[in-house]
Amino acid sequence: MVRIGYTMMTEQAGPRDLVEHVVRAEEAGFDFSVTSDHYFPWLRAQGHAPYAWSVLGAAAQATSRIPLMTYVTCPLVRYHPAVVAQKAATMQLLSEGRFRLGLGAGENLNEHVVGGGWPPVDVRHEMLEEAVEIIRALFEGGHVTHHGTHYDVDSARLWDLPDQPPPIGIAVSGEQSCRLAGQLADLVIATEPKQGLLEAFDRHGGTGKPRVGQLPVSHDPDRDTAVKRAHSQFRWFGLGWKVNAELPHPDAFEAATQFVTPDDVASSIPCGDDPDAFVEAVRPYAEAGFGEIALVQIGGDAQREFIDWSAKTLLPALREAFG
Repeated sequence: MVRIGYTMMTEQAGPRDLVEHVVRAEEAGFDFSVTSDHYFPWLRAQGHAPYAWSVLGAAAQATSRIPLMTYVTCPLVRYHPAVVAQKAATMQLLSEGRFRLGLGAGENLNEHVVGGGWPPVDVRHEMLEEAVEIIRALFEGGHVTHHGTHYDVDSARLWDLPDQPPPIGIAVSGEQSCRLAGQLADLVIATEPKQGLLEAFDRHGGTGKPRVGQLPVSHDPDRDTAVKRAHSQFRWFGLGWKVNAELPHPDAFEAATQFVTPDDVASSIPCGDDPDAFVEAVRPYAEAGFGEIALVQIGGDAQREFIDWSAKTLLPALREAFG
């Protein structure tokens, strides 16, 4: 059975609205939720970037059932891994065991704000491996001292630890990240329905571990409105990870996507209110082997209508197709 999730997209709504949206998503019957963690939106039209961890804490108190997850946090530059471990442990306590810590190698868009430059991808993967080592050590309790290639930790300890630490997921886009995820993670995270990523994850030790995917959608009763919104706010999506990870500012994303047309966007993102189109967009993920798929409704002001439509129409259609 495929579980369907809801995405709190911090780039397109303010903090109070994000919490309201996930409460409605829980009531609508979504199986889980995920939250982006950015300092900047990709495009100015999105218009938001609140602190994801405050939103998550509020969401943990405002909901009672729906699982919560970062999708994803970068524990490399903007956050030290010892601080990420503290935040994640606290979230697991606040949510009473509903939290999963999704990690990734990050984007220049968010990490550049603290200075120090943006490392090449090979170095970022080394940093991610070391960061996960530190986080897991802190989850185990006791004092942790670590002097590694990229990080120092001096007698750190988490004083509030859950009985069960949050599972760690790692986002993948190629062989290196699949190796890290297979060896170090409890679950794998991806934004593309590429079976090859899951096969690489399995080769490196991921067999039997959960797989979580994510799919942008643009619901609106008027398809032209849905396409226009998707083009305005999500045309960056097709650039691919190698490009998205390197661009430093929303203006760079504006320039990189200036020739992307509405038709280009509509060819890769389901738009409108035909549930069959949304089911067919989910199908490649299900067939690739993803057991959980988080939907991203594009547009901060389009969430309530999407959630209500999902409860009545989309979720039953998806469960009939993949349940």
